[in-house]
Amino acid sequence: MYLMHMYMSTTYKDVIIIKYESQEYWACLIKMSLSRFFILHVLHQHSLHGYEITKQVAGLTNGCCAPTDGSLYPVLKEFTDVGLVNLTKQVVSGRERKVYTLTDAGEKAYQVASQAWGEVAEYILEAIKKSNPK
Repeated sequence: MYLMHMYMSTTYKDVIIIKYESQEYWACLIKMSLSRFFILHVLHQHSLHGYEITKQVAGLTNGCCAPTDGSLYPVLKEFTDVGLVNLTKQVVSGRERKVYTLTDAGEKAYQVASQAWGEVAEYILEAIKKSNPK
């Protein structure tokens, strides 16, 4: 969006090219996908409430892929709607918390995602090494 504003006088093709040349564009795209994987990953380890999911993903990724509230809860809703996650409510210190737990389908999705990301990561690292020999 920021690119559209900055380059309103250029052609649509120029805007698209600039977008693809932006590290921010690629980082955002990768982080959105990895964030979903890391949400599954931390829930694979144990049931958590939303804030703790964000905190643990941030810790694992040095903040790189930590979801914001605005991105976490829609993903958790989607995961709940499709049966990957169960939602239970707990009262802690008089406050209701939503706790998310992976279902059997969620565990399977996590295993498939782990395998897919592991495979893709190898190809990415191999391509980078080949294009940037030391």
